[in-house]
Amino acid sequence: MLSLAQAQDRAQSLVDAARKAGADAADALYVCNASTGVSVRLGEMEDVEQSEGEEIGLRIFVGSRSATVSASDLEKESLVALVDRCLAMAREAPEDPYATLAPSNLLMKSKPPALDIMDEATPDPAALKERALIVEDAARSVPGITNSEGGGASMGCSQVALATSHGFAGSYAATSHGTWASVLAGEGAGMQRDHASHSARHLADLDDAEHIGQRAGQRAVARLGAEKIKGGAMPVIFDPRVGGSLIGHLIGAIAGSAITRRSSFLLEDLGKQLFDSNVSIIDNPLVKRGLRSRPFDGEGLATHKTALIDKGVLMGWLLDSASARQLGAEPTGHASRGTGGAPGVSVTNVYMRAGTASPRDLMHGIARGIYVTELIGMGVNPVTGDYSRGASGFLIENGAVSHAVTEITIAGNLKDMFAALIPANDLQFRYAINTPTLRIDGMTVAGG
Repeated sequence: MLSLAQAQDRAQSLVDAARKAGADAADALYVCNASTGVSVRLGEMEDVEQSEGEEIGLRIFVGSRSATVSASDLEKESLVALVDRCLAMAREAPEDPYATLAPSNLLMKSKPPALDIMDEATPDPAALKERALIVEDAARSVPGITNSEGGGASMGCSQVALATSHGFAGSYAATSHGTWASVLAGEGAGMQRDHASHSARHLADLDDAEHIGQRAGQRAVARLGAEKIKGGAMPVIFDPRVGGSLIGHLIGAIAGSAITRRSSFLLEDLGKQLFDSNVSIIDNPLVKRGLRSRPFDGEGLATHKTALIDKGVLMGWLLDSASARQLGAEPTGHASRGTGGAPGVSVTNVYMRAGTASPRDLMHGIARGIYVTELIGMGVNPVTGDYSRGASGFLIENGAVSHAVTEITIAGNLKDMFAALIPANDLQFRYAINTPTLRIDGMTVAGG
């Protein structure tokens, strides 16, 4: 693994070589990922995985033509050949009037913000094994647990360096730590499975392994006795574990590529009221120790806090430079890319602001509804917004959680769902996309 300084130098040298060889413009991205993971099952070591890989990608522009190539061999002789190959490909590529480097006036020129996403703690495989054993043992110790799919612990480190021919050079490193357990409760056809996990940038922020294991066991036991139910139109409450998936559908619909291709159900809704005025959804890449925090985007633009939804109103699209140019707009600092292709877009640390009602308040008055803890499948039409997904969770009767339910389908249209959505006041920051408990009335529930 190169140091950040070495990675930055390698990327800059590659860009300089491309320009010298005849490229009109170029950028180079270096990415390295290293990880160690340990998994156990039934108290015995099951697997130890350790990996490390580094790659560099070069993108060359010749007029309005461009090409991208990548390599894992970072020796100077190999990189010279990389430049020659990429340049030859660019000269033969079809013209694309929208492919471009980011506008130079928008490049990050200030000192990168201190995001504290790099942890010095590096637990060895023995420490990871101990944590994996603790989390699985805690899950298996919950009364009613009859089997285990395992427990595990991991740590990883990633490095990113980007250089462009029009003046940007930047790099950063980030770490991650994780713990998980998955267990089964009950016997035979009534057996139920559930899991729990937690990830953090710093080991010190990671949930206690015993608590994670207990959550996994308790969740599995709570699902025992799951029944099929009669369907109908009813309120659905989404647990915070699954609420983020609804925001994921919103993000996909406002991505620049979906707008330029006219394949989004929100194509005509820029600036319109999609949610209740109490709903705001924020993307903040500058959260200290955030799971997706980053100082600059995939094109060298400074990242910044953005309101995707402000008081219910859709505020804008997520644009890389190509989609922005096609739409006659400016890129938004959401470009994301790997070493093998042109940028797309992605969000960072997204959250929906908490509402004022408690989860109990949301449930109050529901004569019959569903509390969803798991979603299955990907039944969403991105063009129409039609939504239909398998689910499991619990029946709500007379304002309280009743027995577990299984083999149900919940359906609606995302626009209608967004308009009806009510957030609770229990927002916690545990995932890349965070929501409080959510209530949506009028959904169609089909029983098994």
